[in-house]
Amino acid sequence: MKPDIYIWIIVMALATNACRVLPLTLIKKPIENSFIQSFLYYVPYVTLAVMTFPAIMEATQSPVAGALALIFGIAAAWLGAGLFGTAAACCVVVLITELIII
Repeated sequence: MKPDIYIWIIVMALATNACRVLPLTLIKKPIENSFIQSFLYYVPYVTLAVMTFPAIMEATQSPVAGALALIFGIAAAWLGAGLFGTAAACCVVVLITELIII
């Protein structure tokens, strides 16, 4: 390995740790701004959605089955189905769609 790679590893480690440690050390008071509070509240959900959406579309043999399962899952969750019920219904939608398409 080149010696430069060690410098880059150190720089990346410092940058990663700075992003995580600085907010904890600089913000001592409770956050009172409602916009920032709501933004921070939704960050985990948006991150999960951004990671999950491509997997939904690529996990099936056809993207149509993934899209139908996504639409059906959103509708089921909107109507109050639980996590297990929504997941099971989406699996059934994918199964039926894959059987019809293939």
